[in-house]
Amino acid sequence: MIAPESLTAFPESLRNPAPFEVSDSEYRRLLGYPRAHEPSERAHELVAQARQWYAENGKPWRYFREAELNYSNDAVLIDGAIFRSPGLYRRLRAANADRIILALASSGAGLEERARALWNEGKPDEYFFLEMFGSAVVESLVAGLNGELCALASRDGRFALPHYSPGYTEWDVAEQVPLFGRLQAGLGAPFPEPLRVLPSGMIVPRKALLAVIGLTRHAPAGQPNTVPCLDCNFAPCQYRRAPFRHSLTGPSVAAAAPAAYRIGAKALRKWAGERVWLTRRENGEVNARFRFDGTTCSNMGQPLAFEYELDLAPGEAGLTIRRAACAPAPGDEGYRKMCAFLNDEDGLREAIATETPRVGLTLEAALAEASPGTASGCHCTSDGRAHKWSMALQAIHYALHNSP
Repeated sequence: MIAPESLTAFPESLRNPAPFEVSDSEYRRLLGYPRAHEPSERAHELVAQARQWYAENGKPWRYFREAELNYSNDAVLIDGAIFRSPGLYRRLRAANADRIILALASSGAGLEERARALWNEGKPDEYFFLEMFGSAVVESLVAGLNGELCALASRDGRFALPHYSPGYTEWDVAEQVPLFGRLQAGLGAPFPEPLRVLPSGMIVPRKALLAVIGLTRHAPAGQPNTVPCLDCNFAPCQYRRAPFRHSLTGPSVAAAAPAAYRIGAKALRKWAGERVWLTRRENGEVNARFRFDGTTCSNMGQPLAFEYELDLAPGEAGLTIRRAACAPAPGDEGYRKMCAFLNDEDGLREAIATETPRVGLTLEAALAEASPGTASGCHCTSDGRAHKWSMALQAIHYALHNSP
């Protein structure tokens, strides 16, 4: 191991059952409900059924072990195996990570078996609500593990970075195959149940997550005297050492004239912290991204996610749009279930690609010109797409001029 002997050891650890906590707000998010929406009585009934079944039958488990971490050119070496993920490399190197934990969390194969049975019984609603509860359990397991590892690392003055997984931005999901091989190497005890990774990178059973968690003595680059808690929005974490906030790098933007926001300040503050990512460059240019999570207007409201991106350049009148783009979020396939996609795939793709703010406008001018559109969870209509762009522009503008 590259770490000095005086440091805390991170031995192999298997926990079954594993602790988890699924909040109502997080469950509703995964179900695709807008934050302010109050689910119907039927939805409350389905939620209660899913929670009760899992409380009586669920068998969550998790496993982790430390691996050897090295770097070679632009690649990350984990126990000698090469991983060519630009996203993973950049995150670990920027934080000066010198140790790494391999982790696996599963909601248990029983949940997937029960969900399949519900589908075969002609109960699609019950199937969907139980499936989404399984996703929420896995997210809670990994977030909780991240917090516990952070507490262990703190004994040696280290931080545990937020977890990162194949399939995330700039990490090919196919690399789950060699990563799973590294995690299994030297396995001291068998998993509670069979689990495998297909050549495509898909995990079976599906409600499981394979992740890496870097350990470092240093605060993330561009954030002196801070800890990764600032970038982690896991609310119930008992190991938190600082409140979550949106983090920015580079020089701050000079205050601009107040924008005519149509969204309340409370929502904008939350979106700026959780849904906007800003990358500032030394020449004053800014890359801004906004993530929208919604649902299809049919097909039982299937969840979907889109990313909105702007390249902004400084000018006399303010930041000017050089490029504007919208596309499905990396790894998300929910857009394929939209009715407009099913009816006219090429037409919808063209509309999403072309219905963007005008290049050459300042951000303020684009805000003023943007149509409020019609609120909806999908992107099937031009009014719906306009509404999402209006949201993105307001959230990005707020994040630029109200950064903590």
